[in-house]
Amino acid sequence: MLLRGKTAVISGAASKRGIGRATAELFAENGARVAILDIDVGAASEAASTLPPVERGSHIGLGCDVTDRASCKAAAEAAIEAFGAIDVLINNAGVTQPVKTLEISDADWQRIVAVNMTGVLNLSQSFIPNMRDNGGGSIACMSSVSAQRGGGIFGGPHYSAAKAGVLGLAKAMAREFGPAGIRVNSVTPGLIQTDITGGKLTEEMRADIIRGIPLNRLGEARDVASIYLFLASDLSAYVTGAVIDVNGGMLIH
Repeated sequence: MLLRGKTAVISGAASKRGIGRATAELFAENGARVAILDIDVGAASEAASTLPPVERGSHIGLGCDVTDRASCKAAAEAAIEAFGAIDVLINNAGVTQPVKTLEISDADWQRIVAVNMTGVLNLSQSFIPNMRDNGGGSIACMSSVSAQRGGGIFGGPHYSAAKAGVLGLAKAMAREFGPAGIRVNSVTPGLIQTDITGGKLTEEMRADIIRGIPLNRLGEARDVASIYLFLASDLSAYVTGAVIDVNGGMLIH
């Protein structure tokens, strides 16, 4: 068990077919006590109740709007009260929107940037002091292949911009907090089959996308969860400021 005795907080982890939920399940399977954060507190509590039990206490579900700093602070206080030291933070919450540049309204821009990028800052600010005071920890941030290639299948330019911002923010935090023993890394998934993509891909679209993927398949939520597990565990003890692609070779630098 790679995370035996550790505690982990995962944002946006209530959706049954999402990357966050798959990560929560995998972390619990590997011994971590998990706090699921989601804007839907009922769904967060339900998701936490379904996770495999661990030796050290129960899992919890907490309501959290990552775009609101006060909400993030309150969720952090609740998680810290329940768990004590927080070892791992997974900044997973995100939202996308398939529009083109000239169609992006001010409200669209603010929402996409707030959830995907500002939320990373809000939660990191809320948990870093606890990690720093307890000898360190690991933070992993959800970016996207869209940030690297300038657009994706379902995300507009504002989504690409927000996810690119996550990469810069994570690297800066890695540099700043490395001396405190806090590692900060990013994950850049390609097209992963989740609730976001569910029902939106025609068979023709699917076949066309797969032709551009050397591993000849779309990704699964567990594929990304496994990378989060690596980054959360001591296997990545000397890795910080890194960007790990999880796209089947869709984008080979």
